[in-house]
Amino acid sequence: MKHLVVACFCLLSLLQDPPAGTPFTGRWVVRTDNGDGTFRQTVFALDQRGSKLTGRVINPTNEQPIVDGNVMGDNASFAVVTGRPPNERRVEYQATRQEISLAIRVTRPGQSLQLLTAMRGPATAGDAPARIDPPALHRVPDNGLARTPPMGWNSWNHFRGRVDEATVRSIADAMVSTGMKAAGYTYVNIDDTWEAGRDASGAILTNRKFPDMKALADYVHGKGLKLGIYSSPGPHTCAGYEGSYGHEVQDARTYAAWGIDYLKYDWCGAGRIYKDEEMQAVYQKMGDALRESGRDIVYSLCQYGRNNVWIWGPQVGGNLWRTTGDIGDSWESMTRIGFGQDALAPHAGPGHWNDPDMLEIGNGGMTATEYRTHMSLWAMLAAPLLAGNDLRSMSPETVAILTNREVIAIDQDPLGKQGHRLRADGAIEVWARPLASGAQAVALFNRGQSPARISVRWSELGMQSAHTVRDVWTGRDVRGAGEEYSADVEPHGVALLRIDR
Repeated sequence: MKHLVVACFCLLSLLQDPPAGTPFTGRWVVRTDNGDGTFRQTVFALDQRGSKLTGRVINPTNEQPIVDGNVMGDNASFAVVTGRPPNERRVEYQATRQEISLAIRVTRPGQSLQLLTAMRGPATAGDAPARIDPPALHRVPDNGLARTPPMGWNSWNHFRGRVDEATVRSIADAMVSTGMKAAGYTYVNIDDTWEAGRDASGAILTNRKFPDMKALADYVHGKGLKLGIYSSPGPHTCAGYEGSYGHEVQDARTYAAWGIDYLKYDWCGAGRIYKDEEMQAVYQKMGDALRESGRDIVYSLCQYGRNNVWIWGPQVGGNLWRTTGDIGDSWESMTRIGFGQDALAPHAGPGHWNDPDMLEIGNGGMTATEYRTHMSLWAMLAAPLLAGNDLRSMSPETVAILTNREVIAIDQDPLGKQGHRLRADGAIEVWARPLASGAQAVALFNRGQSPARISVRWSELGMQSAHTVRDVWTGRDVRGAGEEYSADVEPHGVALLRIDR
């Protein structure tokens, strides 16, 4: 069953109708109210030639060509294909020309229909700003930050566009009261949708959800925590808010003045202006700006693992870089991402981390067993630990998973060596990670649907024998014996071990 949701386009006055016989030709603009004093614009750029319709659908961060377009009388039908393989989706539209508007029905896979009343816009509506050529490449000096993987919280996975100042303050309170701060979680990071436009001098403004960013930073700092923020090298962020394009130095100085400690910099809208091959120079520009801002700000690159970011991430001043697309709160998403990181191990180290995206622990899409596997795998990967749940309403089990000191110690080990896959036998995987003390962390993963007995041989770890094997989830020690250690592991579960010589 398809459902209808009604939205409307705003009329831009003093615009002429298209030539006779081409009622659909032109640009049709929608300004969707975000509910925070800002608006998101979508543009239909249509070109009718007889019964054929071509053109584009333009959003703040991308534009998609019409792949099928036909006109019959006062009605038109057309479609675009969004996304990249293998995640392409076909979006279909049906439009009816009225006296001064279009009524457009939008069908997206898996979503309800939208009924849009569209009014004509100017000929330049939706155009990207003029291109600013990226700078010549050079190496940005190491900022000396993030010598172990950053730990904290990010708003996007749970709150998305519903985050506001009151929420962030209460999350900071909860980070202290739940023991997460004591366990090592430091950063409270605001993701997309905090931005408004710019003032007459070009300074970035916050929208009404965040009336005073400096006061918020002071509050978070007063808790002994640090505040993070989000932007994009494009004109717009992923959600269509104001990006840092052409204002990199100015924005970095503003962040420093506010007291910001962490920047997540998301490619999104930059793709309308730059090619993937230009990412390094584009990210270098903000790396330079942050270094010159006068404040220590951790630099998180978010461009989904494209263009081999792990090769050049350190050269632009990056402290961490996304290696994958967005994670989802499901076993399939978490395991596809986490178990796909093995080849990237050589590129991680103190100050420079592979980032397989935020934690979903506590959001409800996986079992406690699966969340322990999630936490264990991220610890083995030396991954940033950025909780993505609502810290104010965690179950004791969720708190116990997120704050397990021994698991966190593996993630935060100062040697900074990312773990690697020793062996995969069907649904069984054995991973190892060397630790600074000379011990090793070993994870016995059961990705299957049935219980399994999993073993690791001392010879696989380069050991003659083992002195002590500690299961860090149960807190039990056993003496090593024979030539191997074995554990019974439940479906989708893990035995996470610390093995001392």
